[in-house]
Amino acid sequence: MPREGLEWLPNGNLLTDDEVVRLITIAVRDLGVEQVRFTGGEPLLRKGLEAILAATTGLRTASGVSPETALTTNGVGLAKSAAALKAAGLRRINVSLDTLDPARYARITGRVRLSDVMEGLEAATRAGLSPIKINTVLMRGVNDDEALGLVRWALKRGYQPRFIEQMPLGPQDTWQRDDMVTAADILAALRKELTLVPAHPNARGTAPAETWIASGVEVPDGVVPTIGIVGSVTRAFCETCNRTRLTADGQLRSCLFARDETDLRSLLRGGASDLEIADVWRFATAAKQASHGIDQSSFLPPVRSMSAIGG
Repeated sequence: MPREGLEWLPNGNLLTDDEVVRLITIAVRDLGVEQVRFTGGEPLLRKGLEAILAATTGLRTASGVSPETALTTNGVGLAKSAAALKAAGLRRINVSLDTLDPARYARITGRVRLSDVMEGLEAATRAGLSPIKINTVLMRGVNDDEALGLVRWALKRGYQPRFIEQMPLGPQDTWQRDDMVTAADILAALRKELTLVPAHPNARGTAPAETWIASGVEVPDGVVPTIGIVGSVTRAFCETCNRTRLTADGQLRSCLFARDETDLRSLLRGGASDLEIADVWRFATAAKQASHGIDQSSFLPPVRSMSAIGG
């Protein structure tokens, strides 16, 4: 996020809890969605999150099971909410963590809260949220020296470390392609001390992360030492991407990097039926571009920053 923060949206612009649940219901019941992830921004700031979660997990997919639910958080408020989230039906969680050094964490985030994140991770483990994935963005000259340390720390505790290439979705003029720590850079750093075998030799499926099984690391009994790398820029996965994104103010995005949006909030509040909303949603998905073009000189980032889109 920009250091100066972002302006809060007027409450009237935000979807109500009932509106969120209605759209999730349409997605699961009418559009075949089987997995729902809550992200942000910071989803734990949403007062109605647990009720939305409970309503979501009460739905049934076409195969007759509850949709798989996941949540991505900065972990700061997780210690107080992990048990309630689990009780509401949340299955697994991702925690964004770019460093293990308290002073460096404070410089990166602007908050002296690393100890709160660690307490949140412990609470998530006790609550039975699994797997717990650690999302890390390595930045050259900032924290790119911590790749091996983060992997060993995470795997020792049974977490799954995931490295995500830095994307041009933050404050303007803070991303330079030549300065980015790439997936290839990350693999090279890890292979200095670890042996990595692809978990899926032929394809990553529809997931954004390529996964690797590591040897030479300490893990709890029964845990497979899995490392994920999301190469959104240099190893794009557009051809297999099956995701759709809904913003807090009711805008539909067919791609994280799209410059256009489809206004579902106006349909909801204008009296559109579930069938009409589903048809608009299908059309927007079918019109998705074949490639996001991040790694091209002609790429133009979306107007919204990542914190306003949802990762």
